[in-house]
Amino acid sequence: MTTLGIVLFEDLEELDAIGPWEVFTSAAAQRDDFRVLTVAERSDPVRCAKGLRVIPDHTFADVPELDIVLVPGGQGTRREVENPVLLDFLRRVAPTCSWVTSVCTGSLLLCGAGLCDGKRVTTHWGFVEPLAKRHPATEVLAGRRYVRDGRLVTAAGVSAGIDMALWLVGQVFDIETARRTQRFIEYDPAPPYTADV
Repeated sequence: MTTLGIVLFEDLEELDAIGPWEVFTSAAAQRDDFRVLTVAERSDPVRCAKGLRVIPDHTFADVPELDIVLVPGGQGTRREVENPVLLDFLRRVAPTCSWVTSVCTGSLLLCGAGLCDGKRVTTHWGFVEPLAKRHPATEVLAGRRYVRDGRLVTAAGVSAGIDMALWLVGQVFDIETARRTQRFIEYDPAPPYTADV
């Protein structure tokens, strides 16, 4: 059984977690050897950045062994990077995970836990310079939807987590599972407005 845990904390950006959740749970529906769960410091409902409330499946203390961990971003990362309980959790689970991943500014928490030194990562375009300045031992790449460095995979902002999750499904299982998942969720981006912004 492959177990993936999505880390929750107050003020996380909803799509950073829910986009990958949709991808991974859609992949899990095709298999009997994959489960997706959420994990937080406490069992209380977590209020996300735009008001969505999510009840964690597990706490850091009782979560089963994870094969994959995903850390979303959002304004809450600025506070949580000072949270020793969350950072210790990441340090504890990362060594036994096959994949350690983040979306958007979730990379700040991975860096804060010391998991990105000497690695290449990405983050939201608006946070590339601050992250690079804060963590000079990490190479922060701009203009990438996601970046893989060994078993570390970081995605750029918000919707990029969906791309990263689909790619990861192909790595964990196979490309056909990823393609079926992509078709099932009808993920075929065609933005309605393509003018320069």
